[in-house]
Amino acid sequence: MTVTVATLGFPRIGPRRELKVALERFWSGKSDRAALLSTAAELRARTWARQAGLGVDHVPSNDFSLYDHVLDTSAMVGAVPAIYGWQGGPVGLDTYFAMARGAQGEAEHADCGHGCHHKAVDVPAAEMTKWFDTNYHYLVPEFSSGQAFALSSTKVVDEYLEAKAQGIATRPVLLGPVTFLKLGKSHTEGLHRRELLRALLPVYAEVLGRLAAAGAGWVQIDEPCLVLDLTAEDHALLAEAYAALAKAAPGIRLMLTTYFGALGDNLDAALALPVAGLHLDLIRAPAQLETVLARARPELVLSLGVVDGRNVWRADLEALLDRLEPVVASGREIVLAPSCSLLHTPIDLAQETALDADVRSWLAFAVQKIEELVTLARALNGGRAGVAGPLRDASAAAASRRTSPKIHDAAVSERLARVTAAMGRRPAGFAERRPLQAGQLGLPAFPTTTIGSFPQTEAVRKARSAHGKGSLSDADYEAFLREETARTVRWQESIGLDVLVHGEFERNDMVQYFGEQLSGFAFTKHGWVQSYGSRCVRPPILFGDVSRPKPMTVAWWSYAQGLTQRPMKGMLTGPVTILNWSFVRDDIPRALACRQTALAIRDEVVDLERAGAKIIQIDEAALREGLPLRRGDWDAYLAWAVESFRLTASGVADRTQIHTHMCYSEFNDIIAAIGDMDADVISIETARSRMELLGAFADYRYPAEIGPGVYDIHSPRVPAVAEMTELLQAARARLAADQLWVNPDCGLKTRKWPETEAALINMVAAAQAARAAA
Repeated sequence: MTVTVATLGFPRIGPRRELKVALERFWSGKSDRAALLSTAAELRARTWARQAGLGVDHVPSNDFSLYDHVLDTSAMVGAVPAIYGWQGGPVGLDTYFAMARGAQGEAEHADCGHGCHHKAVDVPAAEMTKWFDTNYHYLVPEFSSGQAFALSSTKVVDEYLEAKAQGIATRPVLLGPVTFLKLGKSHTEGLHRRELLRALLPVYAEVLGRLAAAGAGWVQIDEPCLVLDLTAEDHALLAEAYAALAKAAPGIRLMLTTYFGALGDNLDAALALPVAGLHLDLIRAPAQLETVLARARPELVLSLGVVDGRNVWRADLEALLDRLEPVVASGREIVLAPSCSLLHTPIDLAQETALDADVRSWLAFAVQKIEELVTLARALNGGRAGVAGPLRDASAAAASRRTSPKIHDAAVSERLARVTAAMGRRPAGFAERRPLQAGQLGLPAFPTTTIGSFPQTEAVRKARSAHGKGSLSDADYEAFLREETARTVRWQESIGLDVLVHGEFERNDMVQYFGEQLSGFAFTKHGWVQSYGSRCVRPPILFGDVSRPKPMTVAWWSYAQGLTQRPMKGMLTGPVTILNWSFVRDDIPRALACRQTALAIRDEVVDLERAGAKIIQIDEAALREGLPLRRGDWDAYLAWAVESFRLTASGVADRTQIHTHMCYSEFNDIIAAIGDMDADVISIETARSRMELLGAFADYRYPAEIGPGVYDIHSPRVPAVAEMTELLQAARARLAADQLWVNPDCGLKTRKWPETEAALINMVAAAQAARAAA
């Protein structure tokens, strides 16, 4: 039986971030709806053609999104909260982007494309959080009492027909109904998922019916919830859902797709579902293959995720063939695929002409991963001799990486061996540190600050680009950055912020900036990966042992502190976040790579204190993100993650105040670990959840100080003083007034100055109102 190749999804942003440019032009009013949709169609057409041209047999469609595939699913089923003023019918772009980004003011719109005029009022964006344990953000579906669902977007069918007209028969992708409901939330007490599922399934059935009528043979349904800890009720919901879907369109073959882990104790439930195929992530969970082979019914098509869809390392093809050949020889129908969607990888290594030759030889991006899959399929179908050259090259790269002196540093190993338990403890507890810090800082109640970065304007980006190209000298670039920093410090003083930041204009990214100055990291020019919407990042590639050759931030902190009498925070990224937001090594344990990084950042913390910094913020935005998906694995991860943070932070005196910051998280899951981190102040993102996330801190009786974000920086919307005051009142209902700081949800790098200025002025006014009411 012929082995075929599938991709479960491909990056959406385009090789040159064409989607980002088109979105931001549309949002700023520089282009219209037609231009945005034309760019999107061109990207889809090129992506389908590229995959088919590389030899992919099952090309996905509906993996493209203008913002987020979970939001697309909410639009498809009409799960639009009442706040957005949607009255039914097709969900148009104005409603879609209001959910994604919020809307400011009130204006007539007729851009939905279906002739319906309605108003976008002053509304916040929907809640956003991380997609499983990745750095991709999704918009959280919201369900209410009496929730009705109806087919409100035909995007999945439209894009299938779009590809079909191009001559490519795609395999449409749908987010599965059970995972969709598990990802959502409801403010209605007692709203049961079984009721929601029964209301939802007719919409999925209608979609499958339309796809069958359009000619689709296979449909990929993603149910990554199957790698989580599920209950008997969850298993029953899956059984009910797939029984209904199998009846809805008998001519459609369903490929049930799981990823990010092992099926484990959900295997029997998955194998009992009436689907034609099952995808397994054999990168995260290679050992599950033998169990599935022994227990799956013979006619079940197995899609094997044998190349890493979340990392950039080249596969050892010979070793994979050794494992796959007996599976194919058994006669079972096999599809080769990445472990998960390639959404999480850069697009094409061919663009990276400046990388170190050795490091480049060890890598594979999305295009190269498809080439690896096609090579494996050719070898399995026709023998290894026909692909001897690619196999030989892959084996040579694997051997080179194992033995390269660029990877191993004996000095790093020796330093780790000297680490003691005492190095991870502050001299005194928080209760003793707090009065020392208060006496040194002299801050008012409800002190105001920001999280670190300020807007990186077009002028900043142009100067950085010119400096990188050599057309702006080092001296002129530094002069430019100094002026941006000085202007920002003066402005913060003028509006009354209590604790200032220098703005981070010299930094391209909160992880990349540090990685560029640490040993063991490599960087790309075009290795962009979508984080959310138009926000893209270039994750560093952690290929070797980590150390800090020289101070990284001290000079810029010293310059900024010299401009003001107010406290200036030293701003650092913590080791866990550097690890989780990098393409990390797979040849050593993650815990070891994290400890190496912790020692390097510890050196910077100590140097900042020595230079005079009274407040040092060590961001651990991604600590919750790295939490394993199975609870049984949590303790081990949290032990080394917390240890790494404490190792980073504990080299300073008690009077030095250590801050940390965390992005959207379910803090209930890790609140004890947050307490164990022993930071003096934590700032968290809470605006979109309306301070709900503070419940975990209140229930835990968190002893330290907290800065709950009072406005959402992922939206251009400027909240009013009254809105921020209301959020502070909600925070005060959960926590003591003397615990609270006032700050935005996150850094302001991606925002524009006018909205930033207006929002921060309102934020300071809200803090002043809180002081007056105290």
